[in-house]
Amino acid sequence: MTRFEIVRIARTWIGTPYHHQGSVKGAGADCLGVLRGVWREAFGAEPAAVPAYTRDWSEPQRAERLWSALSTYMRAKPVADMAAGDVVLFRMRAGGVAKHLGLVTRTGDAAAFVHAYSGHGVVEGTLTSPWARRIVACFAFPDTLFENGDQ
Repeated sequence: MTRFEIVRIARTWIGTPYHHQGSVKGAGADCLGVLRGVWREAFGAEPAAVPAYTRDWSEPQRAERLWSALSTYMRAKPVADMAAGDVVLFRMRAGGVAKHLGLVTRTGDAAAFVHAYSGHGVVEGTLTSPWARRIVACFAFPDTLFENGDQ
């Protein structure tokens, strides 16, 4: 699976309405649901069942559940090495747990990512400074290759 293919798959989710805990292209998805759907299309079955979660999941317990799950099933990498096809994890407020994610579609001056959020659905947005400063981790899909075949 190449990074280009991951980006292509992620973009097919654009326009899907927002639905908390959803993961059905065209019907409804949240940010995790988009990642789950991309994983299924790219690699087959999801690596683990996702338990039900609330909108404030992990906040009361101060648990980095999403970060932990991404670390288990994906390859952690430095944020500075972020590339198209990677997953970025966001901490939306200081002191809060990291609980929003997106799939990077472009890097550099025109950096962008696909993500889902309430009131907007699945969109491809510019990775502006307000978004970029909230990134706390970056992950690559397992066995994802650059277009030229290099790891």
